[in-house]
Amino acid sequence: MRLKISDVGFQIGVALVAAVLTLFTVSAQDNPARLLDESLDLYVRDGLVYYRALKSDRSRLDRYVNALGGVDVAGRPRDEQIAFWINAYNALALKTVIDNYPIAVRSKEYPARSIRQVPGAFERNAHRVAGKSVTLDQIEQTILTEFGDPRVFLALGRGAMGSGRLRSEAFSATALERQLTEVANECTTRSQCADINKQANEVRVSSIFSWRQKEFTAAYADKADKLFASRSPIERAVLALVSPRLLTTEREFMEPNQFKVVFIPFDWSLNDLTGRGGR
Repeated sequence: MRLKISDVGFQIGVALVAAVLTLFTVSAQDNPARLLDESLDLYVRDGLVYYRALKSDRSRLDRYVNALGGVDVAGRPRDEQIAFWINAYNALALKTVIDNYPIAVRSKEYPARSIRQVPGAFERNAHRVAGKSVTLDQIEQTILTEFGDPRVFLALGRGAMGSGRLRSEAFSATALERQLTEVANECTTRSQCADINKQANEVRVSSIFSWRQKEFTAAYADKADKLFASRSPIERAVLALVSPRLLTTEREFMEPNQFKVVFIPFDWSLNDLTGRGGR
C-alpha cells in the first residue's frame, strides 16, 4: 500500500508532537518545581500576583501541587529540602487564594479579599506534601524551623502584602544561598519589612520577626554590634540582620542607640495585582 506524501507528513507531525509532549512530561516529572517556576514567572510581578489570570491558567500550578504528595524529600541534601518546602508553601498559598478567588468577606477582623477570609487557610486546611498531611502553619512552624535559617520566613508569600516579596521564580538548591541573601537584602527596601522613622525615633520592623523570634534570636542575636548589647535578644537579632543593609544616614541615626524598635502590625491585604493596570 502506498502512502500519500500528505499522509506521511501528518504521521511525522503527530510523532513530533508526541515526542515533545513526552519530553515535557518527563521533564516535569523529573523536576516538578519547573511547573511552579513557570507559573511564578508568568503571573508574579514585584511580589504581587495576577490572581485572576492565574486562576484561568492554573494547570501548571495544579500539576505541581498534585505532585507534591509523592515526593520523597527526607533523604535529600539540606538546601534541596529547604527549597522544596518553601516552594510547597508558596504554591499552596497561591492555590488557596485561587480556589476561593474572588474571596468573599466573612470577617471584619481582616481586610476584604484577604486570604485570612478563607476559613482555616493556615491552621486547619491540610495538604498532602512529601507523604504527609500538613497545614501551612505546620510547614512554617514545625518543618522549616528545623533548618535553623530564619531567612526562610521572609521568603514565604502567605498571600499577603505584609509578607516577604514573593519571587517570580521558584527556589532551588543550587541557587538557595543567593536567593535567601536577596530575600534578606530586600527586607530593608520594603517599608512592610523594615522602616526607619526618624521623626518618631523608631526602627519599625515586620511582625514576622516577633512571630519567629526564637529562630531569629538563635541565628542573629550574637551577631549584633556591641553598641546594642543592652537591648533584648530579639531586638539585637533584628538589628544584626537589618543594620548592615541600611544606608549610611540610617546607620548614623541608629548609632546613639536612643531609638525604639516597633513591630509593624501585619498587613493581611491580598497581594493582588489584578486591576492595578495589570491583567
